Amino acid sequence: MHYNPSVYFDPLLVADNFLANPYPLLHQLREREPVYWSDSVGGWLLTRYDDIVVTMKDAAHFSNENRLGQAVAYLPPERRAKYKPFEDHYKTKGLLHSDPPDHTRMRSLITKEFTPKVVEDIKPRIRKAVNDLLDTGSAQGQMDLVPDLAAALPVNIFGEILGVPTEDRHLFKTWTDGILGFQGSNKPSEADLTLAQQCLIDLRAYLMEMVIERRRQPRVDLMSKLVAVEASGQRLTEAELLNTGVTLFTAGHETTVAFISNSIYTLLSHPEQLNLLRQNHDLLGSALEECLRFESPVSRQTRLMKADVEMDGKLIRKGEIVIQMLNAANRDPKYFPQPDNFDIRREPNRHMAFGQGIHFCAGATLARAEATIAVETVLKRFPNLELLEQTPQWVTEKRNSRVLRSLRVRL
Repeated sequence: MHYNPSVYFDPLLVADNFLANPYPLLHQLREREPVYWSDSVGGWLLTRYDDIVVTMKDAAHFSNENRLGQAVAYLPPERRAKYKPFEDHYKTKGLLHSDPPDHTRMRSLITKEFTPKVVEDIKPRIRKAVNDLLDTGSAQGQMDLVPDLAAALPVNIFGEILGVPTEDRHLFKTWTDGILGFQGSNKPSEADLTLAQQCLIDLRAYLMEMVIERRRQPRVDLMSKLVAVEASGQRLTEAELLNTGVTLFTAGHETTVAFISNSIYTLLSHPEQLNLLRQNHDLLGSALEECLRFESPVSRQTRLMKADVEMDGKLIRKGEIVIQMLNAANRDPKYFPQPDNFDIRREPNRHMAFGQGIHFCAGATLARAEATIAVETVLKRFPNLELLEQTPQWVTEKRNSRVLRSLRVRL
């Protein structure tokens, strides 16, 4: 029978069991079709480490500007018109939706707030928050570490950094889930697009109220600093401020939830590696980097082609979408020998869980600090920690996130 890659791969790429366990199919793609046009996903899927590095570093061809706005382009004009607020948001430049020089200008502002020194000063608050959450959740002798720790911690820490009142912080998980639901596919359902648009409208309205209040009465928080820069008229427009605010809330929450919960699950499901870590605490940093590689919180990202490029003999045209399959790159055997083995002593470990190049995650230092303190504290406080469910329940609604639905443990 004649081999037709699209007939074979396309149905599998949008199936729930692929999202639950993507690695066998990603290995096949990397070996047989490393640069693959998927009509069902709506873009070119890249699965080799080297190819993805090129797309991260060559902003002249592989652009971040309006890359997510292309998700409505497949709709006929009369249905696409319903999503004008969605398109308008992603047409605006922001931290994740811009190229140099605009990106350079915005990133220099944001990274000042997440330097190692700033994060070091936040660590006592992180440590207290982790212990408070564990005190509350552990009363019954078991916990679901996804909602009770992994999700609650970044909401509280990031909410405090940005200046969101405690009573409002729960809103951001709902908005984040809705906004991320369409991402990772360039042909999302209209239900996903409608939910994402409504969540964008609601979150932008909330942020606008914060902006108005901080203009009137500045505080000691990140939103006040962003508003002060916007008021100077030199570094950040109001539209850029709102776009970047949405990015900070969504990215700052989801990736850390996944980092913490994926790490604890991966260690518990590899008891020999967990025992090695318990015997040698100095391996914690290396172990967490291997967790990032092995179960990357962000499984895919997109770029919009600004010009035609040939890759692996395929012509990728201007206006098309390229999808970086980060969880495939992080298991590329060219860079990671025995890539499906979880090895907390792996060296070197140049994973790209936080990206590479100019768009390397601005909050990586904070995410690493939160995950390190959370995992360290859990393992120290609960030396007999064990999984209550051996089969992981991965979220399959969000294609660009690798995150557990639950992580029930006996303490």
